[in-house]
Amino acid sequence: MNSLHDQTWLLIGASGGIGRAVLDRLVDLGATVIIAVRQPQPLHQWPGGSRVIPVRLDLAAQDLGAQLKQVITGHGLPDGMIHCAGVNRFVSAEGNDDLSLREILDVNLRSAMVVARELLPGFHRRGSGTLLFVGSTFGSIGYPGYSAYCASKFGLRGFVEALRRELADTRLCVRYVAPRATRTDMNGSEVEALNHQLGNHMDAPEKVAEHIISALSGRRATTFLGWPEKLFIRINALLPALVDKALRKQLPIIQRFLKKGAASP
Repeated sequence: MNSLHDQTWLLIGASGGIGRAVLDRLVDLGATVIIAVRQPQPLHQWPGGSRVIPVRLDLAAQDLGAQLKQVITGHGLPDGMIHCAGVNRFVSAEGNDDLSLREILDVNLRSAMVVARELLPGFHRRGSGTLLFVGSTFGSIGYPGYSAYCASKFGLRGFVEALRRELADTRLCVRYVAPRATRTDMNGSEVEALNHQLGNHMDAPEKVAEHIISALSGRRATTFLGWPEKLFIRINALLPALVDKALRKQLPIIQRFLKKGAASP
């Protein structure tokens, strides 16, 4: 991890939660970090002084590719990129309106594909570069109340897997880290209460950030976090009917929280 010293990293999604914890670790390790935020904030609100460079990127914008080109032109090609931006809604499938569906798919999936597309030509010319994408346990297990989020994260996992295989004959590095439930502001109070009632474990953002930093220098292409979540992912891939039965038992509780959320103003 000392290799991050004096490197420059593009961090997508640094404003809170996991991304902010990753930013803190990168700065601690001596990296310069270009942080992409929709609305740049004053420098004093970020750690690291001159080693933190806020740039404006709207991940849901149709001209995201052009915005990224400007960032690369203005600040140079980074040594690597970490994509940990994400939006989520805990809602039934019929409760997904068009606006929220577009935002979830644009931020969680399309932006990752656009960022990779814009960075790859420079990485190829240089002969080095790292792309790390933060997914989710829900990118491997479909879960009631998270149909749109699961769709975006399943898509992200498939994209990263295909990209890694596409670049297998190069020196470029592609990594995927899938956290389980994490204590961030993305979870509303109802989701926190649901996880508590179901006994779902939740990790601190700082713990997830440590795994992400470790994955940058590790040899493992894909990292799933949490136990028994890692076991459930394997079971779901081999024997999905068993997971169906387990989630069917949880469904009355999940539906109760979904109805409470739908009834809230």
